[in-house]
Amino acid sequence: MITGVYGSNIVAYLTLEEKRINTSAVQSKVKYLFKFTNDMTGTVKYAYSTKGTTNDRYVKNTFTHNTSEDTFNGRINFKPYGFWKYEVYEVTWIGTISEDGAPITETTVLPVDNNNGVVQGKVEEGKLYIQETAGSEQVKYTKHTTTETNYLYTN
Repeated sequence: MITGVYGSNIVAYLTLEEKRINTSAVQSKVKYLFKFTNDMTGTVKYAYSTKGTTNDRYVKNTFTHNTSEDTFNGRINFKPYGFWKYEVYEVTWIGTISEDGAPITETTVLPVDNNNGVVQGKVEEGKLYIQETAGSEQVKYTKHTTTETNYLYTN
């Protein structure tokens, strides 16, 4: 599981290299598209990670917190806080990697062109937990005082 604090950058070391699908593509022509789904609201967000170190088995992936989201550059706003499911998709290019040639979802199929990325498939999935920076809005409970009437109280 990946954990992060809302408003901070998130760095995740994932075993993506050992699960590569298109092993003939050179590492510089591979990017990873992350699909995040919030457990509470069902909100879906996409972001390409900013790749850092690539080792024999794992890849360093970084996401930058930003309220102005940018899928291709890894800028994402993880609100609401809480648990998110993540799925990671391998995307490869033959030519130049650019935002114009980057698939924006795992089902996007772009016209055949060396400068358009191709989604190879899912290589990882798991959970991400985003903590609040202050307060406890997600788990705020108040004590209920007993009344004469029977009601169901929920938070």
